[in-house]
Amino acid sequence: MHAYPEKLSDWGIFEGKLSDMHPAKGVVPYALNTALYSDYAEKARFVRLPKGTNIQYAAENVLEFPVGTLLVKSFYYYADFRHPGIEKNIIETRLLVHETAGWKAMTYVWNETQTDAELEIAGDDKTVKFIDKEGQQQSFRYVVPNQNQCKGCHNNNDKIMPIGPSVAQLNGTIAYATGNQNQIDYWQSNGLLVNVPEHKAIPKTPVWNDPTTGSLNARARAYLAINCAHCHRKEGPAQTSGLFLPESEKETIAYGVNKTPIAAGNGSGGRLVDIKPGDANASIIWYRMQTTNPGERMPELGRNLVHQEGVALIKEWIDKMNNKD
Repeated sequence: MHAYPEKLSDWGIFEGKLSDMHPAKGVVPYALNTALYSDYAEKARFVRLPKGTNIQYAAENVLEFPVGTLLVKSFYYYADFRHPGIEKNIIETRLLVHETAGWKAMTYVWNETQTDAELEIAGDDKTVKFIDKEGQQQSFRYVVPNQNQCKGCHNNNDKIMPIGPSVAQLNGTIAYATGNQNQIDYWQSNGLLVNVPEHKAIPKTPVWNDPTTGSLNARARAYLAINCAHCHRKEGPAQTSGLFLPESEKETIAYGVNKTPIAAGNGSGGRLVDIKPGDANASIIWYRMQTTNPGERMPELGRNLVHQEGVALIKEWIDKMNNKD
């Protein structure tokens, strides 16, 4: 067991003013094509590999990062989402450290002055206020997970694992200090990722809210995969539900179509099947996404606000589905 810094600044992840989150040398920003929804929080992601190491290309699943890797994710809100970039409030920064024995998760909670963040084992909660894209004032209780709760999502065969960074999720363009570039190309040219095939052979996750990147079916499956499949997979904590939501799942009944729940209890909302083709309102998945009732809402952790746009995507997908799908 390592003794880790009490303050985020002591990690040397960022240089200059800490709240600017300007990556230090060797720290690489990254983004996912379709990311996990967390109560409308914006996220800034970074990775730092140990010197002299790299990652082997793998077409499926989250990449195998070398021991010593640090994954960084900061959650923040703009004061007014109609004017992003002007004033932001960073709530927490989560780290995943790849130790010899496996991954370790820890959370640093930012102070009110946004000058630093402190290690918080027990979790925290804060009242977060912001103006949304429609100009509406939002105020809600933001819950910072405790160390045990991290395992609730980052769980694969009872081990903590990263959720997002697969080559399909990273196969998109972001802004680097050197300009805009495809992330796979950047990682390859900078020695982070090796044995990369030609570009046309690399899978690509669609952007859930951008119809130019994929079909309605592909975008809905991508959304459910990143938001739900860390639990709803054969190696995940919700394996006993029989509902498996990775994009790679091809059996329609396995990902919920006309599937009766094994044990939904009150979570069914009186619905009889997980997905009823042509009728989102009669589908358990849709019901659990649009409720905020504890014990019924999905995902169980990290959500107090309904993701209206995500719910609308899944509703459209189910409503346009037929029994041949």
